[in-house]
Amino acid sequence: MTWQGWLQIAVFAALIAAVVKPLGGYIARIADGSSRVVRLFAPCEAAMYRLAGIDPDEEQGWVAYALALLAFHVAGIAVLYALQRLQNVLPLNPQHIDAVPPDLALNTAVSFATNASWQSYAGETTMSHLTQMAGLVVQSFASGATGIAVALALIRGFARRSARTIGNYWVDMTRATLYVLLPISVVATLILVWQGVPQTLGGYVEATTLEGGTRLLARGPVASQIAVAVLSGDGGGFFNANAAHPFENPTALTGMLEMLLIFLIGVALTNSFGRMVGDQRQGWTLFAAMMLMFAVGLLAVYSGETTPNSAFIAAGVDQSPTGQQAGGNMEGKEVRFGPGQSALFATVTTASSDGAVDSMHDSFNPLSALVLMSNMMLDEAVVGGPGSGLFGMLLFAIVAVFAAGLMIGRTPEYLGKKIEGNEVKMTMLALLCVPACILGFSAVAVVLPAGLSGMANAGPHGFSEALYAYTSGAATNGSAFAGLNANTMFYNLTLAAAMFAGRFIVIVPVLCIAGLLAAKRIAPVSGGTLPTHGALFVVLLVGVAGIVGGLTFFPAIALGPVAELF
Repeated sequence: MTWQGWLQIAVFAALIAAVVKPLGGYIARIADGSSRVVRLFAPCEAAMYRLAGIDPDEEQGWVAYALALLAFHVAGIAVLYALQRLQNVLPLNPQHIDAVPPDLALNTAVSFATNASWQSYAGETTMSHLTQMAGLVVQSFASGATGIAVALALIRGFARRSARTIGNYWVDMTRATLYVLLPISVVATLILVWQGVPQTLGGYVEATTLEGGTRLLARGPVASQIAVAVLSGDGGGFFNANAAHPFENPTALTGMLEMLLIFLIGVALTNSFGRMVGDQRQGWTLFAAMMLMFAVGLLAVYSGETTPNSAFIAAGVDQSPTGQQAGGNMEGKEVRFGPGQSALFATVTTASSDGAVDSMHDSFNPLSALVLMSNMMLDEAVVGGPGSGLFGMLLFAIVAVFAAGLMIGRTPEYLGKKIEGNEVKMTMLALLCVPACILGFSAVAVVLPAGLSGMANAGPHGFSEALYAYTSGAATNGSAFAGLNANTMFYNLTLAAAMFAGRFIVIVPVLCIAGLLAAKRIAPVSGGTLPTHGALFVVLLVGVAGIVGGLTFFPAIALGPVAELF
């Protein structure tokens, strides 16, 4: 470990802490329509509703909210699939790239509509400019806005009393896009262009190397795609190398900016939650729990990647830090980043649902790989994506107060709402869906020839490659162990199924919980009420998340990174 690495971590932590309250307050005002920005653009927003035939004043119950959400994203999947299949005859295709094969097109359409951004292809050789902009970027906005909308609906469930509605999906999604995602993306795009990220509709260019040879340099509308991809939790890169590519992440400033954007909305929504339920201490408690889990994971990954690579030790390679090299495990990492920023970026991207990468996770030491997988296996509770991180943490909060209620012999309550059988059933359905997809599909992949044929390695590491893929897909992350050849019929279809289930079979129970809670009265605080703010509840919350995740995944983890570690 070096002082430069610790300095980067300290700067990142300070920036995150600084944005939580102002952005959280802004989102809360956007949600209830009290923001000056909403009033300023009200005519524009009203015109959009009239054009779409939507009454913004008509609120929805949880069933109508869920049906609107599902219909919107099914339509989005169909449009993105069609764009890929027809891109060879559509404009803005200067490289004349062929149509995307059917199974890959379906996988990609589901991937971006579910906020996973799993990519079984190299973007610069597979997607036209039109597909990148009108397809992938649009779905990045839509999926990110949906996550925020679901989080707002669940917050209303806690905040309202004796209510039959939880908001209007179309209004929540429109405002999240128009007032949150779009302005931040525009500013981030301008900064990325200033730092050297391409933004053009032109074709690729040929460059002459120092040796006198020629190379084709891919370019396109990169900055605008990367800005919203990292902000919305999609993380899909324009280039196959993702944020390791100098055209996506050229400087230390862009690296810090992209990490900040990845966490930005996820952490801010904790403050929005506190404001909307009338007690900001509740939001700070959730934020503290998220940061505690993130810090533990980051320390483990940074420590793991400053440890020398065992294969290089056997080869007699000097891996100690000096003035000429960063030291540690440099396999699969950019020299300009070193273990410090690589460990920070990897932990940030797996603790969220983003999936952008600036190093090769397949080359990380086993302990680090274990942590990266564990981050994703906790149902996005470690910050997670925009909205999905908040409702993931709130699901664990419901389990925590339920377990505490059993221990003290009282009906469990959270924020004055009694947690009863229906809420617990829906919570467990949401929490168990992702593990079922991860473990079920991984088990099938490691026994069928179609699954085994895609693995580049045998033994524990090969198992880890398949386990990581389904973990990343079902947890809507999208990063990968690159040793797995996932662009096959088997992996394209099974990963698409895992991504769809891991997104929408989680969201529907969450909306059901919101509807159930909104209909309840708020019980007055008594001497037996469990305080849900402060250090005690932070420890309880983190402990419940760790125990649930450990009991669910330890056997699989033991067969993969743990076996490889020993």
